Amino acid sequence: MHDDTSGTLPLWRDPAFARGFRELGSASLGIGAWGLVTGVAMVKSGLGVPLSLAMTLLVFAGSAQLAALPLIVQGAPMWLVWATAACVNLRFVIFSAGWRPYFGHRPFWQKVAHAYLAGDLNYVLFIKAYPDPVPQAGQWPFFWGGAAVNWLAWQGFSVLGILLANHIPTEWGLGFAGTLALMGLTGTLLVDRATWVAGAVAACAALAAYALPLKLNIVVAIAAAVAVGLVMDHLAPAGRLLAQRKDL
Repeated sequence: MHDDTSGTLPLWRDPAFARGFRELGSASLGIGAWGLVTGVAMVKSGLGVPLSLAMTLLVFAGSAQLAALPLIVQGAPMWLVWATAACVNLRFVIFSAGWRPYFGHRPFWQKVAHAYLAGDLNYVLFIKAYPDPVPQAGQWPFFWGGAAVNWLAWQGFSVLGILLANHIPTEWGLGFAGTLALMGLTGTLLVDRATWVAGAVAACAALAAYALPLKLNIVVAIAAAVAVGLVMDHLAPAGRLLAQRKDL
């Protein structure tokens, strides 16, 4: 695989690949901890080792997996399981729109691979490294460097959790450890006012809807956060334009 903006240099030998790998590598322990908890949770929920391995390798979406597990255990309708997973992953619609100016010109199979490997931290670090939405040399290998460490950390620890789940006592409180790991990862995503506001709205909505059955308060929180994020993203250009007019 080669980066069409960097000649014939293989991705893994491009300096941008190493930079992306290093930058996301600082969060690899948190990613691994969350993957470990997710792997244990899948087996403990009754999926069994084969199905859990298939789920982690094919789905590769920890938040959606954990949101769907309680519904599967409680025998919720399949449409509700799918709807919950879709709501949890709505943020990737926004991420995809943000990545489009960079990678929209790439072949279909590369965009499919990108969609599978894309993650929250990948997006945050990529936009921080390349704030101008125009294709540049190094962007593709940088993404793959971060995606590689993200995939390896998640899958490695997730598979470990799946294989060791039956030997880990429930009393260890892995759910709490997973919550701490997720909070650590969430903290790295709160980078500006919009993300802080969306996070606060999600927390308030989750608490307000806590009494809903089947953990539907999570779906409510996600929908509220996405709605607020879209509104703020829509209003941002207008705010910048108004500020420019005041300076004139």
